[in-house]
Amino acid sequence: MSSSNTNSSLDGQQSASDLSVENLINRRLSPPPENMKRAAAKQLIEQYYYQLTEGCGDENCTNENCASSSDFQFRDANRNKLALEAINLSKSKAPLCERRPNKLSRYPTQEEGAASSSTAASAGEPVGQGARSKIASPTSCSSSTDVAAEAVSACSSSSSLGTATQFLTEEILTKVIDECEARNSWSKLNHVIGSVFNNPESILLSFRKASPASEPVVDEAAATDESSATTSQASDGDSSGSNLPVPESQSGPASTDKVTTDGHHDDDMSVDLPSLRRAYQRLLDVPDQPFQGALVNALMILSHTLDMELKYKDALARRPDYINVFVIVMEIPMLHWPEYLVNAFPCLCRALGSMPLSGQARLARIWATYGSGRLQEMVQGLQQMITVKVINNEGRWSQSFQPGDDMSITSATRVLKVIYYASVLGGHMDSPELLREEAELSQRESIQEHMQGAFGMEPKDSTPPKEDPLGKELGVQVINCREPLVPFEDFINEPLNDTVNIYQDYTNNKFSFVPYSFILTTASKHSSMYYENRIRMLSERRTAFIQTLVSGGPPNPFLRVRVRREHIIDDALVSLEMTAMENPSDLRKQLFVEFEGEQGLDEGGVSKEFFQLIVEELFNPDIGMFAYNEESHHFWFNSLSFENDAQFTLIGILLGLAIYNSCILDIHFPMVVYRKLMGKKGTFADLYDLDPTLMHSLQDMLDYEGEDFEDVFAQSFSIGYHDVFGHCHTVELKEGGESLPLTQDNKHEFIKLYADYLLNKSIERQFLAFKRGFLMVTSESPLRQLFRPEEIEVLVCGSKILDFHALEEATEYDGGFTQESQTIRNFWTVVHDMEETEKKKLLQFTTGTDRVPVGGLSHLKMIIAKNGPDSDRLPTSHTCFNVLLLPEYPSVEKLKDRLLKAINYSKGFGML
Repeated sequence: MSSSNTNSSLDGQQSASDLSVENLINRRLSPPPENMKRAAAKQLIEQYYYQLTEGCGDENCTNENCASSSDFQFRDANRNKLALEAINLSKSKAPLCERRPNKLSRYPTQEEGAASSSTAASAGEPVGQGARSKIASPTSCSSSTDVAAEAVSACSSSSSLGTATQFLTEEILTKVIDECEARNSWSKLNHVIGSVFNNPESILLSFRKASPASEPVVDEAAATDESSATTSQASDGDSSGSNLPVPESQSGPASTDKVTTDGHHDDDMSVDLPSLRRAYQRLLDVPDQPFQGALVNALMILSHTLDMELKYKDALARRPDYINVFVIVMEIPMLHWPEYLVNAFPCLCRALGSMPLSGQARLARIWATYGSGRLQEMVQGLQQMITVKVINNEGRWSQSFQPGDDMSITSATRVLKVIYYASVLGGHMDSPELLREEAELSQRESIQEHMQGAFGMEPKDSTPPKEDPLGKELGVQVINCREPLVPFEDFINEPLNDTVNIYQDYTNNKFSFVPYSFILTTASKHSSMYYENRIRMLSERRTAFIQTLVSGGPPNPFLRVRVRREHIIDDALVSLEMTAMENPSDLRKQLFVEFEGEQGLDEGGVSKEFFQLIVEELFNPDIGMFAYNEESHHFWFNSLSFENDAQFTLIGILLGLAIYNSCILDIHFPMVVYRKLMGKKGTFADLYDLDPTLMHSLQDMLDYEGEDFEDVFAQSFSIGYHDVFGHCHTVELKEGGESLPLTQDNKHEFIKLYADYLLNKSIERQFLAFKRGFLMVTSESPLRQLFRPEEIEVLVCGSKILDFHALEEATEYDGGFTQESQTIRNFWTVVHDMEETEKKKLLQFTTGTDRVPVGGLSHLKMIIAKNGPDSDRLPTSHTCFNVLLLPEYPSVEKLKDRLLKAINYSKGFGML
């Protein structure tokens, strides 16, 4: 082997031309092949490419298109030129050498090395395998010594190299590192790393758990005897090394793999994870990590092999233990380093994304056992890769090139999804008993719904909510996880959300982030649902026009609600009740509200005022539909309310209409309400938001371990309460509960029954009517697929952060005003000095609601327009369009006086 040529790849890094060649071949064959014919075409081009760059290894080769031939016609061509020639040769079906090189370079035996060196020296030019030196070999090292000599020395002096190159254990790796340190040369380590990590078969044989019968013993004497034969076989055999002898304890599928009754292999890995992590730590301790180039290149070759084999279901994909390849590789602690983020890590993620759904589910179950610390490291590495790609392409993003078109970003997102479900699966899940109770409750509600129906009508069958395929494969729902191993917020990538165009993503047929909603902010998901709802509104409008053409009569493309201010509850109830009885699908039309006797076109502002007024009326404590807790500042259903179910159904419809029409409501429900709307039951953990004092009292009862428990608490399994007339009532939590004393042994049962009664049983009738109305509007929307209960609260109530500096940056100006106008400067000076209550009044005056939209005030597109010169007139507004009309007041004092008067006395006046 020519040492001069070998030294050209000392750094072990892939050059820029290598990347362009890889991209060139992939582009010429993109989109990815859909059948084996196209895959074969790509592999054929690669064979020509490697023949042009590496040669066949035959020194007597006469093929002028082979780098090993002395008549090689492209000796001075660069790699990009060779890639184009490879494509041309495949088209013309040029002859291929009989002994084609593997993609992986290998170290020759001592005799081969000497022969190669002498031949190269005599010819004066690199021939045969010497031509490979232009390619960064996975076994190249970064030493400044003669690599060929080091390779010969490593092969001849190692007592176990023949075996070590085929698999790795902690002991083998440690021995290789110790030997390299003693010799002050890392060529052998680079060779071992490159020859193992570029081959799935070698990785599958590495770091295996010991057999239950006995510990595996590596026979080093036998390995020494077989080393030369092993290396010789490697030169002619397949690069996978499947023809090479390996120790019995390390070969074949692990004996611990079992098949369960459903046909799946259990998720007890055959990988010795602690040993694997110790081995990687030993690699990290190597000074300057000289093996990085070899590892990066090996991982890229490995990724390509895995991607092809998994896509086309080759032998590897059918092996029950192939999942171990990803377990071992994804444990590499250097994957988030810059050298790996650019090339190796994205390729690995792409290969992992090619796994079938069952494989991803198995991997999620394995990762679920890792614990929060390790999963957070994996999430951070993937998020780092996504962020780097987003920032590096900052100048390239356009309508024709979105983050969904970048393979690195989409592949990392697919891997994040597996980790996301691993985090959920390994987190604090609701008990199986609670899940069974919720399933039974859902079935009872469904039966009752079909028997009774909303407002006494027979409901139509709604489309069942879509389940995520991976979640369905795992048999897990995110809503059932109280506390994941990794917080949900850690999966959100802010730079990606700032870059992605939700509208284009929504219409992207190639890749959409919507099925990966865990990576999106609530604002991004809200935008996606907005487009979904608008499409549904347009569909309903089109259907209405078609029905008009067919059956005659006036067109009814909108959900029109006409109310009187003094009778707003009665009018709204009658209008929505008639709509629900005649055609519930009309509730999914665009809402238009009209106040009788008032002029105004509802472009959003009138609807906002309608919602605000009706919420104030229905949540008035004097009506008695809801009870208000002064400590938690939340409303709760009044179990003793005299209002009929229709009133609670109206509240549910209004809540659904507000979400459907992107309106923010001033409703203060505890989180348990949104969890119950998603099909969950209220439990003891939900009591804090409803009644903190009661929660603390019950927690004190749980924590009390004294022997005088019964004397201290003196409680039975019953609850006493007073109705609105002052009469005392007692409810038994279980049969005979009034005579059953509370003890240390049954206190957990008491607290469970107590919470169940308060949160579920006592308000069952009212909440079922409320939920029925909510689902009448939202049953066919992607609400449940996109949002968690915490996010639904934000959709209903808006953001809690009043950042008026963000509003100032987002505000636009019209009518002669600019950002530098003195009146505008005075306006923001006055606004920033306001109290929070006054700021909310300003929002109410300008937009029709004092609630902050989803995503914060930066998402509120407010316009300030000049309304003439200085005058004594008060400011006015168009709430439908968020426009504030402001005269050109000359001083701060006058502007403040007029603005405060306008916002404090504006209800029913000044807003158009």
